[in-house]
Amino acid sequence: MTSSNQNIEKKLRIRLFVALTLWAIVGFVVIALLSSATIETDNAVIAWIGLRLDILYVIFLIIGFLGIFLFYWKKPWNYLNEVVAATETVYEKSAKGITLSAPLHEVENHMNQIKLSVLNSEKSVAQAEEKKNELVMYLAHDIRTPLTTVIGYLSLLDEAQDMSAEQREKYIKIALSKSERLDVLINELFDLTRYNSKTVSLHKTKVDLSFLLAQTVEEFYPILSANENTVKLSSEDGLIVLADTEMIVRVFGNLLKNAASYSNAGSEIRISAKKENDLAVVTFQNAVDTIPPEKLQMMFDKFNRLEQARTSETGGTGLGLSIAKEIVELHGGTITAQSKDLMITIIVTLPLHIKEKVV
Repeated sequence: MTSSNQNIEKKLRIRLFVALTLWAIVGFVVIALLSSATIETDNAVIAWIGLRLDILYVIFLIIGFLGIFLFYWKKPWNYLNEVVAATETVYEKSAKGITLSAPLHEVENHMNQIKLSVLNSEKSVAQAEEKKNELVMYLAHDIRTPLTTVIGYLSLLDEAQDMSAEQREKYIKIALSKSERLDVLINELFDLTRYNSKTVSLHKTKVDLSFLLAQTVEEFYPILSANENTVKLSSEDGLIVLADTEMIVRVFGNLLKNAASYSNAGSEIRISAKKENDLAVVTFQNAVDTIPPEKLQMMFDKFNRLEQARTSETGGTGLGLSIAKEIVELHGGTITAQSKDLMITIIVTLPLHIKEKVV
């Protein structure tokens, strides 16, 4: 804004100088014409005027200069009034831009940028509020469903005293299963909140990604076999990152669980890990219906879940990818998704641990 004020002041000075110069030139030309007209005249009045042309020129200059100075003295106040009036519209919700006089073009641009930022901030706040409400609605549904089931089966166990031991055991297992699902949901929501607040302490050690991926695949074998999925793992050796082991295990576990839960039955899940410059690039790829770009962008959004995830019985809490994103970003990495040709690919990048050279 300081440079804008200086530019406006400079323009006003130039215009003032030009106006004064032109007025002086015009006055000089007029006096010169009157002087030539009064040289050869017998008219006493005109002759008298001819003798006082210098005084008339001075009066002409004084009147003109006063008028010009008054005009340009009022200009800054007019500009100030424009800016003050425009300031009142900056925080209006109208998308109409601010228009000022030509010399205030730079100020106009600054004010329009501020107004655009305000509108974007208000839009972001509204979107965040909407997403928060959606999350509350989803959580209310996901908490209520297992809770209702638990209460229902516990009520049956309490009321039906003559229930067979086999039936009682069955109901207890169902109630326990739903309780465990509820516990997982609450824990994941709590963890997501901690990761998002950036208050989590990272206990970084050297982690071999190849070993970690192989271990994750082995641990998820029961889930994979339930859907008749197979895993093809290809990983380069020597992919060492400096990371919190438990957190990275959770990232890979969430991604593999997501792939196993939503991939087509009997399909192959492909996992690869390789080095690209100073980054370790890990990809998870599985067969699934192509996801539209607008929904693909929301996959990692903590306040959104795809409809496919919401309706699936194996969908978990719907917070797994959000947690993975927060953890990866805490480690200075990135996580993105691509979907085409009935395949979805999730790409994770993590900074490689660079060995210090021994001098």
